[in-house]
Amino acid sequence: MHYMYLFLAVMAETIGTSALQASQQFTRLWPSVLVVAAYAVSFYLLSLTLRYMPVGIMYALWSGLGIVMIAIIGWLVFQQRLDLPALIGMALIIGGIVVIQVFSNTSIH
Repeated sequence: MHYMYLFLAVMAETIGTSALQASQQFTRLWPSVLVVAAYAVSFYLLSLTLRYMPVGIMYALWSGLGIVMIAIIGWLVFQQRLDLPALIGMALIIGGIVVIQVFSNTSIH
């Protein structure tokens, strides 16, 4: 269940960050409200995840997955280009997540 909390927290954070772009620096009301609500949901779900995972591992997974997800949304929705170094960096982030999940004893499997 803790992975479901973490996955939903990443999704909420991704929605909040996408809304942050759409809020145009908090000058548009409804996207700004969505930013606050999505981050509140994300942090609540992260607090539930902390019952099962160490904070460092949980945060590494949350932030790493969030970076990759928002980069994909930025590319698809906001037409933000990703160059080769950005793609390599994100591949390294995903590689780090895999290493934590497969080899680390601090991550709950």
